[in-house]
Amino acid sequence: MQGRFHVCPRTVDVGADLTIASANPVIGIDGSRATVGQPTGTERYAIELLAAMADLDPPDDIHVYFNSEIAPLGVRYPGVGKPIPSPRFWTLRSLALEMRRNPPDLLFVPSHVIPPAHPSSVVTVHDLGYLVEPGCHEPLHRKQLEWTTRWNCHAATAIIAVSDATRHDLIQRLGVPPDTIHVIHHGVSPEFRPVTPEIIARIRTDYSLPERFILAVGSLHPRKNLVRLIQAFERIAPELPDLALVLSGAAGWRADEILERARRSPFSSRIFYTGYVRNGDLPGLYSAASVTAFVSLYEGFGLPALESMACGTPVVAANRSALPEICGDAALLANPIDPESISDALHCALEDSQRRQRMIEGGITRAASFTWQSSALQTLAFLRAIRDNSF
Repeated sequence: MQGRFHVCPRTVDVGADLTIASANPVIGIDGSRATVGQPTGTERYAIELLAAMADLDPPDDIHVYFNSEIAPLGVRYPGVGKPIPSPRFWTLRSLALEMRRNPPDLLFVPSHVIPPAHPSSVVTVHDLGYLVEPGCHEPLHRKQLEWTTRWNCHAATAIIAVSDATRHDLIQRLGVPPDTIHVIHHGVSPEFRPVTPEIIARIRTDYSLPERFILAVGSLHPRKNLVRLIQAFERIAPELPDLALVLSGAAGWRADEILERARRSPFSSRIFYTGYVRNGDLPGLYSAASVTAFVSLYEGFGLPALESMACGTPVVAANRSALPEICGDAALLANPIDPESISDALHCALEDSQRRQRMIEGGITRAASFTWQSSALQTLAFLRAIRDNSF
């Protein structure tokens, strides 16, 4: 594949009179997003992908860069850990300086920004939500995403898109040449599976959850469309008096407006907010739910939908962006703009026993077709092909 962007020579400049060629072809990976305190979608992608790569054949051609004094404990990664501590501006300063002094043959950035100084690079683009739903993003953050995404697309030799939907957006909205984009789906971790009644009972106790509830997992953020989900819940709540709605995720931009709408609901006593849920509790939370609602206005992939399916819980998802591609026919799809459409789908998933059973069985099968091992294998093969100019 001919690189159409900035490509640095595969040499290390160590002075005016001495240039040494790199001994072995090396792939460098930005591992900085795998160490954040409360990982969400893109950070979990980095964590899971690095861990899955670590389980493959000994990848001695990989260096993983971390913003720390030592390689972080508890983070599984392939190859050699390369600590590059920096108190601020790690990508712009420390990682960029490392790329100047000792560049790998290829740099892979799974969930962040390509540094200003860089060798041939591959970046993962997760979504273009800031362009598709601009009103759902805080203005300053939207400008930041605009700059970093366009820079990544300009600086990269090749791009990994997490879905065909994201690939389509890259081509149509940013004019990225199609032959530079390769689609590799996320996986579902094996820990997402139906759990025991004992674990479900503990989750109910720990989070003060009711017996029967609709679950929404994701940051409290306008893009998650939670106000319309609350409206949909209010449509079916009178008929199903034992049903509750549980919102689960960190408080994001304008979360106060979402929580205030929940407080003003005539069924506010049946709407619960858990806050951020640690990853180890998510399988139990999904398994405890009666149905998971994932009716976002835009998703580049939609991992919570698959995780819920893997735990044997039916999913109602939005009929737009990547969600139809990812869910297939294992979920009920609803128009996220229309609370009535959402409520009808939820009612069917809850009350139609035959349809519900088909969704449970189909969801488990669908989720099983997405594995991090497959994602890691495809990603490493693609990175090596770009590094070796054989793609």
